[in-house]
Amino acid sequence: MTDCDTTDLQLLAQLQVNASQTNAALAAQLGLSPATTLRRVKRLQESGIIDRQVAILNTDAVAHMAGAGLTAIVEVSLDRQGAEHLQAFELHVCAHPGVQQCYQTSPGPDFCLVVQAPDMPAYHRMAQRLFTEHANVRNVKAFFSVKRAKFSTAVALPSAV
Repeated sequence: MTDCDTTDLQLLAQLQVNASQTNAALAAQLGLSPATTLRRVKRLQESGIIDRQVAILNTDAVAHMAGAGLTAIVEVSLDRQGAEHLQAFELHVCAHPGVQQCYQTSPGPDFCLVVQAPDMPAYHRMAQRLFTEHANVRNVKAFFSVKRAKFSTAVALPSAV
């Protein structure tokens, strides 16, 4: 892992706001040369601090295109919690494209998932595949989103002093 200085933290903060801006624009915002900015970004990528850059889609717009949309936060408890059972379930659910996020949690349920489906029948089919057909699932509790008040992918950074 790389140690980050104040400039790196400012760079990371800017990239979390808009990773699609040009290197020249980023350099100008930070008062750096484009070459220095590019070198720093590459170092942060190579060190793994920057994992990847992606397009974040507006779920409401995608849902509108598809005619519907459903987000669920799902708590899953397993019958057996041995490491091999936890890993098997994690691999099982993470392979499904409708599962956006998967967290192993403690205490409480063994996993919390954020899943997307076009509609309730599609969610039901996904739940059948992921939970009902998986012999080790003891309990599933789903909460369906009626409104998203906040969504962010930004990671809180230490203060750049």
